Amino acid sequence: MHVSSLPGDYSIGNFGKNAFEFVDFLKDCGFKYWQVLPFGMVDDCNSPYKSYSAFGGNQFFIDPETLYKKGLVTAMELEEARQKTPYSAEFDRLSSERMELLFKASKRVSDREPIERYIESNPYIKQCCCFLALKDANGGKEWTEWTVTTYDPDRYFMWAFIQYEFISEWEAVKNYANSNGIRIIGDIPIYVSYDSCDVWGNKELFLLDEDHKPSAVAGVPPDYFSEDGQLWGNPLYDWKKMESDGFSWWKARLLHMFKMFDGVRIDHFRGIESFWSVPSTAKTAKEGRWVKGPGKAFVDAVNSIKGDNFIIAEDLGDITEEVTQLVEYSRFPGMRVFQFGFMAFGDNPHKPHNYPKNCIAYTGTHDNNTLLGYVWELEMDKKQEMLRYIGFSDENWDKCYDDIIRVVLSSHADTVILPIQDILHYGKDTRLNVPGKAKGNWSYRLTKEQLASVDCAKYRGLNARYGR
Repeated sequence: MHVSSLPGDYSIGNFGKNAFEFVDFLKDCGFKYWQVLPFGMVDDCNSPYKSYSAFGGNQFFIDPETLYKKGLVTAMELEEARQKTPYSAEFDRLSSERMELLFKASKRVSDREPIERYIESNPYIKQCCCFLALKDANGGKEWTEWTVTTYDPDRYFMWAFIQYEFISEWEAVKNYANSNGIRIIGDIPIYVSYDSCDVWGNKELFLLDEDHKPSAVAGVPPDYFSEDGQLWGNPLYDWKKMESDGFSWWKARLLHMFKMFDGVRIDHFRGIESFWSVPSTAKTAKEGRWVKGPGKAFVDAVNSIKGDNFIIAEDLGDITEEVTQLVEYSRFPGMRVFQFGFMAFGDNPHKPHNYPKNCIAYTGTHDNNTLLGYVWELEMDKKQEMLRYIGFSDENWDKCYDDIIRVVLSSHADTVILPIQDILHYGKDTRLNVPGKAKGNWSYRLTKEQLASVDCAKYRGLNARYGR
């Protein structure tokens, strides 16, 4: 469950009291992990997978009530920031109103020294703040269109304040989680946005032409989610250049994530073995081709700095024997998804009896339908096979969700992750993301009352029974 989906009163989930109460909920259920989505600033489609910075934090996760307690916002401003609906993230309102509130809060900071010290000691965070201040000075335009070369010092300090406050509030949540036996799993998008400080400040690390435009862009070929493939549009890395300095940018990125989380999922890990390269002029991802990635050299660099942190390899999609071998070489656990086990007849790696110990098993991910939506929409012959597989014989097949969860929990998989919607038995209307669809994603939120409806004793018993 992403932080944005947490209950709360201020248009989106944040690092305030509801985050601490969610940790209490996890502990009461006997869970040991909380997996989140990327923490970066979202793009115009509200996706956390295409951010302005691979290092900077989402400003909307800062808790207005915490700012009020620090004397940085007024009681009236706090009241005006209250949401109009608790059921979905109010992205439009956040974009138009929350930034102004954060700007006012930053101007009321009396002791700037800790903030300035934090920024100066984190060069990629400083790069992020410079980029965003310049973006503000240029009316929000893409960096290739900038004409103004200096920024307003107050806007720069606002972004510095945001990054410092973001990490301070998150560290409090993480420390509380860890002290209660809960480890946090973060998420690293494999690619960055073209309009980002990462490309602006490190152009030599990307495949760009003489005009600093991408010579090719990222995506995936046609698959289960899209018959045309997915044209992500992110610039591709110059992996040879990255390898020449020991993958220093990636190491810095991972070390930053290891400070924030106990472990991370590397999104689209198969792109480390081979990535789908699409001409920048292409209309769809169908026009792409596979190009070899950095492979074992990248894995060795990651393992050299991993320490006690753990890494999950997101090895979903078009998986070849070469990808499988690289995942095995890395020793990172891969992913298995119950919903993928019954897309076609016959055996496959996503059926629970095939789960190896070194994997993370999911009923579904943020890119899947909810379990309820999946079962309702599954073709009847495949649905009947799935129901026989889990040993469900009741005529009312819409009651099978607990049996699916039980089967996944009883598998050999070392760790099982359950989306919060599946724990709540919620339907398709609470789905977080539909890949390939630009609008209408990422907004799902739950309420305190909905979370309170979960039978924690049931999950505590399941986790105990299956040694979770």
